[in-house]
Amino acid sequence: MNSTDLDGRSAVVAGGSKGVGLATVRRLQAAGARVVALARTPARTPGVESVQADLTTPEGVSTAARTVTRLVGAPDVLVHVVGGSRAPAGGYAALDDDTWAGELALNLLPAVRLDRALIPAMTDRGTGAIVHVTSIQRRMPLHESTLAYAAAKSALTTYSKGLAGELAPAGLRVNTVAPGFIRTDGAEHLLSRRMKENGGTREAALADLMHALGGIPLGRPAEPEEVAEAIAFLVSDRAGSVTGTELVVDGGTLRTV
Repeated sequence: MNSTDLDGRSAVVAGGSKGVGLATVRRLQAAGARVVALARTPARTPGVESVQADLTTPEGVSTAARTVTRLVGAPDVLVHVVGGSRAPAGGYAALDDDTWAGELALNLLPAVRLDRALIPAMTDRGTGAIVHVTSIQRRMPLHESTLAYAAAKSALTTYSKGLAGELAPAGLRVNTVAPGFIRTDGAEHLLSRRMKENGGTREAALADLMHALGGIPLGRPAEPEEVAEAIAFLVSDRAGSVTGTELVVDGGTLRTV
């Protein structure tokens, strides 16, 4: 994607202050887009308009949507990166109702609510690209540590597929990007937790996590910028006939077809 692919277009990135979200903000900005980053903490990226809001709550999404509409009207690009796992380890028995509600509030409902607020104006215009960031764990859940997260991401994938079919006749494209193990602060937090639970070094925890995933044929986690590159492709005109599709960025971890 060259620096003019998104010239004159607006892009909203939910969860755009760190990790994959921040990398996406920078990539879309480099492609020429006017970028609005939504997050609980400011994006702190020069040239990017930052909207501070807690997207895990209905009130936070409403505030963010009103601000987006005031700033850019109907966005041309809408990317949802909000997500993560806050559940304790211990398998299904460790997941009470509050934990399940929290994982859904973090990994599914922000996208559902923000879409509901912003898509009508995009539909009226007749063009737009939407990307939901899911996870390969929807297809290979780690029952010991991230079962609720995986279930919520699976729900997000199913929602995205249905939305793609509904919006395609209106000229909007909806796709998902499913990362595997990505080198982010969230991944480091998971490694730290596994170190505390099992003892040993960071290297041992990394090897253990990669083993739990069945190995990564490329031999390393992906970088946030690599996921951002996949997102940038999907929202560009180069993917103009791509909708209802999942793009996996996992170094070959998934071996099924």
